[in-house]
Amino acid sequence: MPAPIRPLHLAVALDRPGTHEEEPYVHAARLAERGRFDFVTLGDGTLDDGGALAVLSRIAPATERIGLVPTVITTRTEPFRVSRAVAALDRASRGRAGWAISTAEGAWHEADAVAEAVARLWDGREDDGAGIRDRSPQGRPVTVVDATAPASRDTAARHADVVLLRAERAHDPAVFRARADDLREAVRIHGHGPGGHRPVVLASVPVALHTTADAVALADQVAHWYATGAADGFHLRPDDPDRDLPRLTDGTAAVLQHRGLLRRFYPGATLREHLDLARPADRRAPAKGATA
Repeated sequence: MPAPIRPLHLAVALDRPGTHEEEPYVHAARLAERGRFDFVTLGDGTLDDGGALAVLSRIAPATERIGLVPTVITTRTEPFRVSRAVAALDRASRGRAGWAISTAEGAWHEADAVAEAVARLWDGREDDGAGIRDRSPQGRPVTVVDATAPASRDTAARHADVVLLRAERAHDPAVFRARADDLREAVRIHGHGPGGHRPVVLASVPVALHTTADAVALADQVAHWYATGAADGFHLRPDDPDRDLPRLTDGTAAVLQHRGLLRRFYPGATLREHLDLARPADRRAPAKGATA
């Protein structure tokens, strides 16, 4: 089967409430990497207790290619601390980091301001604030925004490299595509995604794979939504990670690879390369025709 015209993207959530040991998360991330998923997410992170950022920082040396995307609640931490912590994860993973913007009580205006400030810090300041340093291997960590809530749409349109839109597996793909197209139109109105590119739009769906046959059925659904242009891929949220993740890797992903829809190897090393996202323009670069 010929290679698809555009890449199919898959991501998976590692959330397992109440689990504090490191090993289950490492094992899950390695499974996702074996399935050639673009990235994993870990939710409800704060910088005060380490949270998702601390867990994924420990996963980084135990993996090689999978992207690592912690949730950061912007209403709890100032932009400088966010920029330092996510940049540290990016360096530890050699360019595989992102961050998923979240906010308490729907304070998306504040989240928008934090996202802008963090991007500027990454573009123009080294970690100790003393001056300019080389940027990350991917130019800037990837920004992910769940734009399901209407209040989050402007933030997604201005700042997101990847947009998540929550859906149920039973939803009509045409309805989902209409939502995705509305988001893309908002990006166009704002004049850009980050760096002027179109963001990757993923359907974020709950998954409960009780049998190998639900895993194959999920592959059928992913292929159908992809073929209709409803989404660029899926962000999968397992109900039971210990049961579902092996079936996602050895069932769903394997079927999609067999059909020629999903990569069998990572062609690049950074998360931006996995997502086919351009390296963002360096805001520090002088404007054309500018003089020193």
